[in-house]
Amino acid sequence: MTDIPLEHVHVEPSKAVDGAAPAVVLLHGRGSNEEDLLQLTQHFPDHLHVVSLRAPDRLQGGYTWYELDLSGGGLHQSQPHTEQFERSRELVRASIDAAIEEYGLDPDRIGLLGFSQGAITSLSLLVEDPDDYAWVVALHGYLAESHADVEPEGIADKPVFVGAGSMDRIIPASRAEHAADRLRELGALVTAKVYDAPHGVGPDELADVVSFVETHA
Repeated sequence: MTDIPLEHVHVEPSKAVDGAAPAVVLLHGRGSNEEDLLQLTQHFPDHLHVVSLRAPDRLQGGYTWYELDLSGGGLHQSQPHTEQFERSRELVRASIDAAIEEYGLDPDRIGLLGFSQGAITSLSLLVEDPDDYAWVVALHGYLAESHADVEPEGIADKPVFVGAGSMDRIIPASRAEHAADRLRELGALVTAKVYDAPHGVGPDELADVVSFVETHA
């Protein structure tokens, strides 16, 4: 059995496919766990594997990908702690590679879906190695400053969904919109929407995410 570095939940597809199968990798938000986002995938295509990863560090009753750097002016200007952020991205990459081997996943059809810290991590992974991901869903997150000026090859026409909430008091919608604008500048095929919602995924946002995944997975 392959050693997958991060604790995780794996959900088999309900519909078998010939050969390697596509998958969505879930990255939860700060203070949550690997069970949190599974409910979002209940209406995803039935040929998809789901691999939901747990962040490496404990935080209260859940887990976190990194601590926050508040030196820029408080929560709404916060950035990931540099070393912890890099470590978590390395762990995610290693876990995806191991899951591909362990569960027979198609390496060319791996999608990322992240919420909050998980969205921030997903977007950074995308701009670092766009060829490694078939599509990305980033909900209520932003593009970290450390990756804002990266100009990767292979991101042109990459499908990306960016969701935000107009009432989000944790990560303002403007930060997600700036991420969407930057990804468009890089040539990604971006769908971006702001919902009348707080820091969470409501039914309208979920319906749009399901439609996006059905189109691209």
